[in-house]
Amino acid sequence: MNLKMISSKAVIALLAAGILGISTWATSSSVVKAQSPKPTAAQIQKEAATHALDTLNSFYKPALKGQFPGAVAGLTVGKSSKKDVIKLIGEPSIAGKGSLAFDLYSANMGNPGYAFSYAKDKIQEMRYFGTNVERQTNIGGITMKMLKQNWFAPDASSTIKNGNAKQTKLTYIRGDYKLEFIFNSSTDLDHINLLKK
Repeated sequence: MNLKMISSKAVIALLAAGILGISTWATSSSVVKAQSPKPTAAQIQKEAATHALDTLNSFYKPALKGQFPGAVAGLTVGKSSKKDVIKLIGEPSIAGKGSLAFDLYSANMGNPGYAFSYAKDKIQEMRYFGTNVERQTNIGGITMKMLKQNWFAPDASSTIKNGNAKQTKLTYIRGDYKLEFIFNSSTDLDHINLLKK
């Protein structure tokens, strides 16, 4: 057998092995795709509700320390200063004007929005507005029913006016702090407040 014939048989064998490998990969890839159908609307809604419940429950323990979870964890109502806030999350998108005004941090790129008011240079109140992107997996998926089923009856409930709109405020006492859930309707949570009681 000459060298040329051996090398052409080797090339043919390698090509055959490559074709067999590619066809096996394509077949197994098709099988995997066939086994994982697109999620239904009900499955997507259930997953969003699970994420919303996780978001809700993430506020429970930090509120005992006067804190929110997430990007502002460690900032404490009545203790942290405006300088601490700026050091942690930067300058506000809109600076508050006046003694009871809020510095606003807009929600963007999947990050939640916040607002802070100050008294004597310490945080007096923090507000959490949630995310704009995939809102239903965050604050937008928290309903009054979900809140009451998981945290039970609030310590206080009241109706407040915001311009021409009426909102419902459900207040939960968490140690020395109040965690307030402000709803536009029973299924539309506008924001969450945290302040000293």
